[in-house]
Amino acid sequence: MTVTADWNGFLADLPSASPLPFALHSRPCCRLDLSDGNPALQGFDPGVTADFSAFIEQQISAASADYAAGGYGENRTLYAMSPVFSAQGDGSEPRTLHLGVDLWLRAGTGVHAVLPGRVHSCQNNAAFGDYGPTLILQHSLGGRLFYTLYGHLARESLEASPVGRVVEAGDVLGWLGAPEVNVGWPPHLHFQIITDLLDYIGDYPGVCRPSEAAQWLARCPDPNLLLRLPAVEKSA
Repeated sequence: MTVTADWNGFLADLPSASPLPFALHSRPCCRLDLSDGNPALQGFDPGVTADFSAFIEQQISAASADYAAGGYGENRTLYAMSPVFSAQGDGSEPRTLHLGVDLWLRAGTGVHAVLPGRVHSCQNNAAFGDYGPTLILQHSLGGRLFYTLYGHLARESLEASPVGRVVEAGDVLGWLGAPEVNVGWPPHLHFQIITDLLDYIGDYPGVCRPSEAAQWLARCPDPNLLLRLPAVEKSA
């Protein structure tokens, strides 16, 4: 059994809670495709937040859904909007492959712990296109140590969930931030599982270089192993 398969089986067997104030399967959700293969993305500039927000809202409305989700393993050239992900001027490969699942819905929506744990670190990653306010939870379950990351939160979330706070599954961690807080993004939650935090504190790559996909996807298993949202199942 590979290391990745071993983690996948472990995570899939864990009881988990919704990261939102409602059970994810209880409201209609549409799968949002932000990959570079989606021709609909050619109609707007993702660096213009109002246009990006209008695109998200149109996709949700067209699907008669309440919210949208997607993104794990997706190659997104739209990250070119921000120097956070760009090549560094030395010919290096830009980061475009997404490592989490995004849940797109209105600012102010509550964000809940998916598993019991403690707040490992928190930080406002405030560069344009970054996470904005971010929480990383540490979990010690079944003899394993791992982490979950919650990005694009409201600033008040960092006060509500300081380092060391102990939480149970379902506890409120904070709230989704508005675009001016989550540094240019339409309101959404970036949720990511991390098996090896490396030396990061309050931050962790949510996007990697495609050539490095194997190692980063191994460190960051599919978040839907915990979310169990039909709209983003691999067969969906």
